Amino acid sequence: MKSTNKERMLEENPEGDNERELCSDLCYPLHWFKMLANEMHWSFIYGIVVVNGINQGLGGAVGRVASDYYWKDVQEVQPSESQVYQGITSLPWIVKPLWGLLTDILPVAGYRRRPYLILAGKNLRDIDKNCLVCLPLAFFQPSGLLGAISMLIIWLEKDLFTMLALLLLTIANAGSAIADVTIDACIAQNSITHPSLASDMQSLCGLSSSIGGLLGFSISAFLMDAISSQEALGLLSFPSLLVLSVGMVLKEQYAQDFSYCQIHEKLMQANKTMWKTLKCAEVWKPCIFTFASLALSLNIQEGMFYWYTDSSTGPAFSQKNISFNYSIGSIGSLLGVLLYQNSLKDYPFRCILFWTQFLSSILGFLDLVLVLRLNLKLGIEDYIFMVISEAISQMVGRVKWMPILVLSSQLCPIGIEGTFFALLMSIDHVGLLVSSWGGGLMLQLLKVTRTEFGNLWMAILIRNLLRLLPLLLLNLVPKNDQNSMVQSDDYFVNNEAVGAVLSDTSGVDHESLILH
Repeated sequence: MKSTNKERMLEENPEGDNERELCSDLCYPLHWFKMLANEMHWSFIYGIVVVNGINQGLGGAVGRVASDYYWKDVQEVQPSESQVYQGITSLPWIVKPLWGLLTDILPVAGYRRRPYLILAGKNLRDIDKNCLVCLPLAFFQPSGLLGAISMLIIWLEKDLFTMLALLLLTIANAGSAIADVTIDACIAQNSITHPSLASDMQSLCGLSSSIGGLLGFSISAFLMDAISSQEALGLLSFPSLLVLSVGMVLKEQYAQDFSYCQIHEKLMQANKTMWKTLKCAEVWKPCIFTFASLALSLNIQEGMFYWYTDSSTGPAFSQKNISFNYSIGSIGSLLGVLLYQNSLKDYPFRCILFWTQFLSSILGFLDLVLVLRLNLKLGIEDYIFMVISEAISQMVGRVKWMPILVLSSQLCPIGIEGTFFALLMSIDHVGLLVSSWGGGLMLQLLKVTRTEFGNLWMAILIRNLLRLLPLLLLNLVPKNDQNSMVQSDDYFVNNEAVGAVLSDTSGVDHESLILH
């Protein structure tokens, strides 16, 4: 029987009595963090903390609150329009396979990951000057600058047209998507070389994101009182710039003698490998389930937000109330990660996804209780009820998302880990886009506006019932436990040669391809 990470660390640090054992339990998070750093290299851990924790967690939290108020108060759009715009700004996450393909088959200045976080100019002389197609990519703009410049423009320009503001927010999301797919590629490859640590790496991502979100929502409560939503968005340029530091320190194997004139051949081989993998039942079946699970959970968050802040029919929550509510939601998300890491990561995929999908539908009815004001009849104030609902829903949502990430990382063929993981995540983001636009359409059809919320309860009811439908597809999810590979060993052996061709690293040990 395989020992857990905690047991392995306790074997390395045997305890002689109960007091020392208690101390070991209290220090377990530190030992766990140190163990990951030793196995993967500290720069990889730093990259996860910066990209997932600071840029996406903290920056995403501030951006969520600020953008909600920006569309509502500055651009003065309807809830259904705001819901659609939020979906449009997420479009860069759908084209993540493009960024993943670049990081897998097209090293710049000898590196496959670092240049897509920051320009690595010291080895530009090694690029084949006869292949002009590579030159624009050699000067690829760092992902951090995309977000920083876009947010600064929103900050400085006070009277932006709606479409220009939408474009800038979309560009900022493109910067985050590039950084995310680069780190995801490292995670996917390390999940193949260290399958027993796949769930631990996803737990680290979840912890970083949740803690960053908690800090971000807490900060936004004060920011929205002190400055405008536009200025708060401008401050997001700083987390974006911090992404540049990851490109400076990320330890990566240098790819020697790479021929840029073989790019077309590598693209064709990568495309062939991806389609071959997608045709495997172990891959396309869980993809259908995750897509349905996300798409059928219609997103009506903007309608709820407008109702939260309405002073006539809603509870008229203040900006501090909204930010604090999201902060509690981040605590719930953090608890979900801890619950998963300590108790649920060894359970089969199908078991966890059944219960989390079922609970997400049941917990959705808490919104219905709040909108119908049934909580007041039970003697529970609106704000208290909203906070409890948000915390529990976020906890279940995080537990549901973790095994999906672990499963996706284990399905990636060697050599195009970044591309294929990004492809799987893009399928999920298409599901989220369908959810967002479907929710916006439903709000429009039910005539939920800035001041009219009479049919909001119906939108909530329809959303909750639709969340039950993916349970009919649960048989598509593998029965495997999360610490074993979903694909057979023969699958990865057969694809290892393809991976060597794609990355020109046939003489490199895959275990040390990125981090050693």
